[in-house]
Amino acid sequence: MTGERASLCAVAIMAKASRPGMVKTRMVPPMTYEQAAALNTCFLSDIAANIERAAGVAPIQGYAAYHPAGSEAFFETLLPPGFRLLPPREAGIGRSLLHASRDLLAAGYGSMCLVNSDSPTLPSEVLVEAQRKLAEPGDRVVLGPAIDGGYYLIGLKTFHVRLFEEIDWSTERVLRQTLERAAEIGLETHLLRPWYDVDDAAAIALLRDELSGRSGQFAGGSPAHHAAAFLRDLPRFTE
Repeated sequence: MTGERASLCAVAIMAKASRPGMVKTRMVPPMTYEQAAALNTCFLSDIAANIERAAGVAPIQGYAAYHPAGSEAFFETLLPPGFRLLPPREAGIGRSLLHASRDLLAAGYGSMCLVNSDSPTLPSEVLVEAQRKLAEPGDRVVLGPAIDGGYYLIGLKTFHVRLFEEIDWSTERVLRQTLERAAEIGLETHLLRPWYDVDDAAAIALLRDELSGRSGQFAGGSPAHHAAAFLRDLPRFTE
């Protein structure tokens, strides 16, 4: 099994179980906690489908690096067949990213990518590009810049703890500081296409524009069928 894993890139969603009041709380108001939790489920389904599409053309193993402990049944029901679960160790985005990176590489995968749970239309081609860049000779970090200053994806083939140290998590400084850490240790970086997070009511309007074909900046994204169906019945809070 270890030999087989060495040829694969593990691509894991940083995923929270859809419990009202615990996920997508920046959407409340105008959404209710129940609506926000339902939207989280839609996003997870769409992102998993994106990973599944990428795995059809590249050697990728889908994962959910899930939270909290005890929510395994939720993810086993939601995720496509063949996805695996990576149990949580510590709370907090920075510590979660650190542990997930280290655990997946320690499990014998040749490379790994962690993707957020807020970008349901991220093109599957971006995931394929990340895998292929990591498969090239030499060590590097692959980063997917988010338009809010963070990143929607981080990919590694070797674990580097420094990439997760002294980062102002959940701020517009995350990507810049991560690039600075990579430079400090002499690690090559590869930047993917910028994309966006859907983490507040204003971003819902951007998502609607993309899904309806009105967004020139984010054309060519994945279809996000679950989110699209949900939004058809959701009031247009920002209009």
